[in-house]
Amino acid sequence: MDPRSEVVIRQHEYLSGRVLLVNAPTDELLSNLGKDISPCFWTWNYNEFQYFQSQQANVHFGVELPEGSFDQAIIFVPKSKELLNYVLHNVVSRLGLGASIFLVGEKKGGVERAAKQLQPYGKAIKLDSARHCQLWQVKVESTAQEKALADWAQAYTVATPKGDLTICALPGVFSQNRLDVGTAVFLPFLSQVTSGKIADFGCGAGVISAYLAKLNPKNRIFALDVDAFALASTRMTFEKNGLSPEQLEITAVTGIEDAPLFLHAIVSNPPFHQGIQTNYDASESLCKTSRRHLKSGGELWIVANRFLNYPLLIEQSFGKCTTKADQQGFKVLFASTEKKS
Repeated sequence: MDPRSEVVIRQHEYLSGRVLLVNAPTDELLSNLGKDISPCFWTWNYNEFQYFQSQQANVHFGVELPEGSFDQAIIFVPKSKELLNYVLHNVVSRLGLGASIFLVGEKKGGVERAAKQLQPYGKAIKLDSARHCQLWQVKVESTAQEKALADWAQAYTVATPKGDLTICALPGVFSQNRLDVGTAVFLPFLSQVTSGKIADFGCGAGVISAYLAKLNPKNRIFALDVDAFALASTRMTFEKNGLSPEQLEITAVTGIEDAPLFLHAIVSNPPFHQGIQTNYDASESLCKTSRRHLKSGGELWIVANRFLNYPLLIEQSFGKCTTKADQQGFKVLFASTEKKS
């Protein structure tokens, strides 16, 4: 079991009623909660959502809190400070005065820093410190008014050959306040991507999706991501730039296996962070299995750190991988399926 869950279970006597569990680990916590507790899980990670569904948990996937009222909330500290601010504000807006919010996290995950973010809502008390984790409690002394989702987005401008794009990025989304180097290296090559049905795998705030839509109004973009905040950001980015909603299809995915079939192209600045861990599974799977989602003559375009072994994995699947650029520590990689004569 995750040590954070073990710390929660150690302090079980503090828990009662309808409890909202936010960003909880995928472990056996649910089966170790008392029968007097009515748990509801909230996650913005589609993999985790599917896990909790398989456990027959009451679980909600999305950027908004689940419906209904709660007596207490347990927040497992997310990686992003901005995302924790968002979560705390929204949880406090739903709970009544005097209700308890518990914050749990690993020391290496910044739980002591995160505990300081409780201060606007009441006096934070450390309840436990064990297994390299800490559990904090605050009893809500001041409420918060719910804010519109758009008020939480950061906006920045990206210059492209087709004019400026305004990018809207919600808390916790990759590259929230500026264009990342990998995408900057990738952008000049997107005009070479074949037109048609294009999947943007790991769409983030929608930079690549929006630019591909702007390049050709006939492009149909499938924005794929595991993160609900990324998907919502991509939708906002399309709206902000006046791009046609008919061009965009937003889909929560666990990996490339959930992508549509018969695509003209797959483009990706692939994700490799899961929480504070580094995880290459999703991007390695993209290199190995994306071919089956492409039409004959379909294309795969990836930008990736120079040190990763993606060219070898792509070659094993496609037969050939071309390096289109090698700049600033990133490679732009291209492969295509054979056209049938």
